[in-house]
Amino acid sequence: MEFSDRTDAGRQLAARLDHLKGQDVVVLGLPRGGVPVAAEVADALDAPLDICLVRKLGVPQQPELAMGALGEGGVRVLNDQVLRETGVGERDLAAVEEREHVELEQRTQRYRGSRPPVPLDGRTVVVVDDGLATGATALAACRVVRAKGAARIVLAVPVAPRGWTARLGGEADETVSVSEPDFFYAIGQFYRDFSQTPDEEVLDCLARGRAARGPVVRNTDVRIPATGATLAGRLAVPDGATGIVLFAHGSGSSRHSPRNRAVADVLNRAGLGTLLFDLLTEAEATDRARVFDTPLLAGRLASATDWLAGRPEGGELPLGYFGASTGAAAALWAAADPASGVAAVVSRGGRPDLAGEHLAGVRAPTLLVVGGRDALVLDLNRRAQALLRCENRLTVVPGATHLFEEPGALEEVAELATDWFAEWFERQ
Repeated sequence: MEFSDRTDAGRQLAARLDHLKGQDVVVLGLPRGGVPVAAEVADALDAPLDICLVRKLGVPQQPELAMGALGEGGVRVLNDQVLRETGVGERDLAAVEEREHVELEQRTQRYRGSRPPVPLDGRTVVVVDDGLATGATALAACRVVRAKGAARIVLAVPVAPRGWTARLGGEADETVSVSEPDFFYAIGQFYRDFSQTPDEEVLDCLARGRAARGPVVRNTDVRIPATGATLAGRLAVPDGATGIVLFAHGSGSSRHSPRNRAVADVLNRAGLGTLLFDLLTEAEATDRARVFDTPLLAGRLASATDWLAGRPEGGELPLGYFGASTGAAAALWAAADPASGVAAVVSRGGRPDLAGEHLAGVRAPTLLVVGGRDALVLDLNRRAQALLRCENRLTVVPGATHLFEEPGALEEVAELATDWFAEWFERQ
């Protein structure tokens, strides 16, 4: 007996996923039994919790034995070996599929209602169930998640039979389990309490997850017109937002930057909107001269600012810039424009020196955040700070290197940025 119940299983599983802390992670539980397990994982990783709706296709005379699965978006997975061994014909299979499709639609309405699912595009998605037996349901879940744009899929279960990863056919990028026993008959044999999870518990887990994550956030994929290009982006605006922060990513990065997305998630939870967008098109991003063309990048940021100010979401709200690495130079360059109405700027491990003489023209209060072990960039920031004429502060995160990959470092950056923007937005 490995686990007292699903909550205990979730806590033990979360301990195996600690390496994902600080990344741009979404945790998806498979209803119903996987949701209370996933809730513990989401809580430990401080990640949003949602569901991945998949229905097992059970053998008619052995409903616990999966001969396949259905998932959102029309995903269908069949286990040919089980079908052969049980002799299930096409007519019986079709009847089961029809019944489970109806149940899938009903559960979608029951669990989600009118709420949109958490966006998965470009993110690391942890798919969680209370255990894995045949793998059909997990396989369908991975395919659903991949179809929704996940950049990386981690399939995590408390218990699975030895050699279980071979059943997934490479659909998951990483697999994690607490226990892989040699003698495996059914998932329930490893739980003291494996009673059925009621719908009320699923809804309660999701509600608690939403409450822990802050206000409802409206996410919109957008296309931003700029000089010589149309730029792809993701606009996220919480209900009752008090301001919106535009992100300027560093060289070699994009709107999918896991570090910027992690910071944006913290800002969203604090009631601040975010716009993550590509400063360059895919074709332009291969040109190293453009990647380091600060005037071009600053101009693109200014275009995005004008575009956002003209939208209903941004027209009445104060706007801020969050620049990372070389993107910080673009943010400061754009903020120095006398026509810029930007209310605050934050630089993470930035290269403000690349903004040159424009530093003296910045009027927006500016926070420079640098890792204590990023000696070269720290020196460049100290020199740049001396050129700023605006309200400014240089904060050093002890022990952090340039990318803030150390445990807790990026979280500290996010908290500093949140406090800075909240303070100066409030003064507008």
